[in-house]
Amino acid sequence: MKKIGFLSFGHWGPSLHSQTRSASDALLQSIDLAVAAEELGADGAYFRVHHFARQLGSPFPLLAAVGAKTKRIEIGTAVIDMRYENPLYMAEDAGAADLIAGGRLQLGISRGSPEQVIDGWRYFGYVPPEGMTDADMARQRTEVLLEVLRGEGFAQPNPRRMFPNPPGLLRVEPYSEGLRERIWWGAGANGTAAWAAKMGMNLQSSTLKNDESGKPFHIQQAEQIRIYREAWKEAGHKREPRISVSRSIFALMDDRDRAYFGGDGENDDQIGFLGDDTRAIFGRSYAAEPDVLIEQLKTDEGIAEADTLLLTVPNQLGVAYNTHVIEAILKHVAPALGWR
Repeated sequence: MKKIGFLSFGHWGPSLHSQTRSASDALLQSIDLAVAAEELGADGAYFRVHHFARQLGSPFPLLAAVGAKTKRIEIGTAVIDMRYENPLYMAEDAGAADLIAGGRLQLGISRGSPEQVIDGWRYFGYVPPEGMTDADMARQRTEVLLEVLRGEGFAQPNPRRMFPNPPGLLRVEPYSEGLRERIWWGAGANGTAAWAAKMGMNLQSSTLKNDESGKPFHIQQAEQIRIYREAWKEAGHKREPRISVSRSIFALMDDRDRAYFGGDGENDDQIGFLGDDTRAIFGRSYAAEPDVLIEQLKTDEGIAEADTLLLTVPNQLGVAYNTHVIEAILKHVAPALGWR
């Protein structure tokens, strides 16, 4: 069995065939798709966060709205760029969204990815201290967030307070118990996966990672997950970690599917370079009739190692079509693979 959810990048724009033409469309359709996915029996509704882009830049209002509209489905991000975040304010927002959702928030965070602008976090007022890189800054803020989410008081109360305080040092509010164990780190390299395990975070591994061996993507991803698990064991954490991978998987059920995804242009891994000239490998997409998909996916070692699969969806094709995409996998592919 695997948990299966969707991952939306929340693109919007006035292109010819887009059904998501404005920021309002992207937000409201995201809520509608989460509701529809829950009705289908999917396990998660996850959203990518990008700044300075026609995408979902501010996740917590959306997460809270989805939480208020649904009852069971997990609600998450994949990922929030910690270079842009105030960890204490973030803890307040996350706590509020998690309480609204009844403890269903699965918060994916990371250093982030190449952006639309140069050093965009600087426009938000954040500059790495001397001797620290932007990646260092992201990890340092993550450590602060994790500490705050423990729920221990740390702030000295004002003796001339406006309202009564509980005894002792104060924490940020609202506090949502258990959220600390539902923080995920999006790791693009084996080393950061091991660091995430040491810090007690769950692991998110996407369709992109540093090319560290020249092997096929799914094999490198499986190796990354095994490195993470070993580091988790060495750290001595008492609970079992969660691990998700994301994939573009489309079952060709009708002429629409074949028109959109029936070509074979992305059936192989791709090699590229990230902003700092890091060699990266992009995992292949899957698009075929269900019986063919089932055989292809049986050989994907990365998916086999994970407990959660996030299906990346083409959100600009609209809620109805993306509901169809998710349903096709849940009904016609997942059961034969033992995922359902």
